[in-house]
This record gives sequence, structure tokens and C-alpha cells, in this order.
Amino acid sequence: MRAISMLLALSAATLIAGTMLPAPSHAQQRDWALAIHGGAGVAAEGSLSTESRGEIEAVLHRSLAAGEAVLRGGGDSVAAVDAAVRVMEDSPLFNAGRGGAMDETGTVRHDAAIMRGRDHAAGGVAGSTRIRNPIGAARLLMEEGGPVLLAGDGADRYAADRGIDLADALYFQTEARRRALIEQRKRDSRGTDEAHRGDDGEWFGTVGAVAIDREGNLAAATSTGGRTNKVYGRVGDTPLIGAGTYASNQSCAVSATGHGEYFIRWTIARDICARVEHRGETIDAAARSVIDALGRAGGDGAAIAIDTRGDIAFAMNGRGMYRGSVTARQPARVAVYRDEAMK
Repeated sequence: MRAISMLLALSAATLIAGTMLPAPSHAQQRDWALAIHGGAGVAAEGSLSTESRGEIEAVLHRSLAAGEAVLRGGGDSVAAVDAAVRVMEDSPLFNAGRGGAMDETGTVRHDAAIMRGRDHAAGGVAGSTRIRNPIGAARLLMEEGGPVLLAGDGADRYAADRGIDLADALYFQTEARRRALIEQRKRDSRGTDEAHRGDDGEWFGTVGAVAIDREGNLAAATSTGGRTNKVYGRVGDTPLIGAGTYASNQSCAVSATGHGEYFIRWTIARDICARVEHRGETIDAAARSVIDALGRAGGDGAAIAIDTRGDIAFAMNGRGMYRGSVTARQPARVAVYRDEAMK
């Protein structure tokens, strides 16, 4: 009886002590992680000057720092991808926001989307011409829970009605994009597609981010100006959920970049996550398999992805992708060409 009494007393003490344990610290919570891209339109090796590469990498690092500040401070993955993408939208070096590609009318028209993995909430804008940061309008659309996608004047009006920062159409244009439009018109008149591969070093492509926060929630965001000299009214894969942007806490988050028509027809972003969710593939194997198959079908492009464990994948079927990552355990690193190590 004495032994039983001692055992009961010990159990009670243990239970009481357990109820007095402090709440889990951040160190005990799930690690966060963030990956970004600045497009798959990478200039040929040797044609990108050290100065130009340095400028691009500096923006990638600022983008990572913006997202990292959110995640390290306990913020959620949606806020992190939003912050990271905004930095690249504000830079004229990338094909999003200021410095976006010009369509056949000489106008910069933006597509953007964001998706929240825990409940599959999503928002997107297509063909906007006045929204300074299209990803911000996409996020508000997602959070309000109404339409998932607004296009053209409807997207611009939505932003204006809600006090989202707007800009004159000329704000988005740069001299480099004007030159690119002239050159692309010449190529299109000859029936070629060279400019969209970034050979002139001026077409840097879509931007995007994927993240997982301390609560284990995934998010993805993508923003673009589309293709140079694109047909008036053309919408690419970026704002289409499942094509260029996708996030689900059951599998992964993806942001894609490349020849949008192929990404739409093959629902690339969703396909990567479906392989993880239903076939049990690793995020790296799923992303590489899908992007490789896309290349065999004739589609140039790349994708970044992150799974529920915080593992990151960079998959590309061209010569490279402007990209970077930062995690709770690893400092920010960036890379450009396909086979080079992140540093």
C-alpha cells in the first residue's frame, strides 16, 4: 500500500508540474523557410556583366530580407511572400511591377496571384495597368473572400476603391523595356521567339515567393508583366490558380515562371503538389519531374516549391533562374545559373 501511495503521489506531482510548464518557445516551434525567384529568363553565361549580376543579386537579397523579417518575427507565410514579392515588383530589374514587359500596344499590364495553403483561399489580378504593387491587390482580394480573379479595368477599379496605391502608366515603363519591345517586334515579324529566352539580358521574367511559417502554414505568390509584345488582352499562367501559383497545407506551395501557355495547359503548379500529396514524391523529385516533362513538351520554364517540412526545390529546364532562399537554420543564399551552388 505504501508503494502504491508513493506512486500515486509521484503521478500527481508530475501532472501538476506538467500543467505549469511554460508555453513552447519559438525554438520549439516548427522552422520557417522562404524561397524566391526572379524569373527563368536568364542571360547566357558570359553576357551578364559582373555589375548587372551584382545589382540583381542585391535585389534578391533585399527580397529575402523582407520575407525573413516577417517569418523571424512570428508573422505568417502570406505576409512573408507578399513582402518578398513587393521588393521585386518595385525594382525595374525584373518583369513585374515597375519594369514589367510591354504588350503590343506599348502598355505594361500586370498579372499577380497569391494563395494561402491552410484553406486554399486565393486572389488574383490580370491585366492591371495602374496598381503599383499588384500582389497587394491580389492579397486583399483573397482576404475579402469574394471573387478570386479580377481583370483589366475591374482590377484597377477594385484597387482604387480600397485605397491601394496606384501609379501612372508611365511609372511602370523603363527604357530597357522600350528597347526590348522594339527588338521583339522585329523578331515577331520574322516569326521567331528568341527574346522570350532572355538572350539579350533584358528579359528577366516573372517574380515569385513560397514560404512556410512557424505554424506550418504554406503560401505562394507570383507577379509578372507577361511576355514582351504580347497580344492585347493576353493572360498568362501567373494569376491562374493551379497553373502558375498554388499552395496547399496538404502538399506544397509553388510559384512558376516561363512560357505561360504551357503552364496553363499542363496545370504545372497543381501537378507538382498533386505528386507530393497523392504519390508521396519528394518535393524535389516532383518539381523536377514536372518541369522536365514540360521541357519535352516544348515549354521553357522553371518553378520554386516548398513542402510541409520546409524542404525547398528549384526546378528548371533552361540555363538558370534568378533565385534565393533563407530558413530558420540557414542564412540567405542566391544563385543564377542552373548548375551553380547557392551562395
